[in-house]
Amino acid sequence: MAATFSSPSTSATSFSSPPNKTCLSSGFLKSSVRGRNPLRLAGACGGKFTCFERDWQRRDFNVIGFGLIGWIAPSSIPAINGKSLTGLLFESIGTELAHFTTPPLTSQFWLWLVLWHLGLFITLTFGQIGFKGRTEDYF
Repeated sequence: MAATFSSPSTSATSFSSPPNKTCLSSGFLKSSVRGRNPLRLAGACGGKFTCFERDWQRRDFNVIGFGLIGWIAPSSIPAINGKSLTGLLFESIGTELAHFTTPPLTSQFWLWLVLWHLGLFITLTFGQIGFKGRTEDYF
């Protein structure tokens, strides 16, 4: 019941001649045309090419000012046993300066320091996103 199939591709003559290439095109296959890499172009931008804009940080002092005010105002609300986070941080700075060289790791100073700065950096990050998103018409 076994049948053998003979095809011209298994003959000795097919090894001497190159096979015909079938050109397939699909969205899943890469194009045979290679794009130019701008980093390898000789003399591009006077021999100097940068991937980022010159002002990639897009610094704006309005964001820093409004972000700082936007964090100091809510962190100054007395919500922790009648005291504010800013007040607790400044109070702990004063007590830790009394024995300056050795602030212990069990001190409340580290907790207030980390919480206050974490809130500040989150506020500044969202302020940068919101302010620049609004000025560049993202939303």
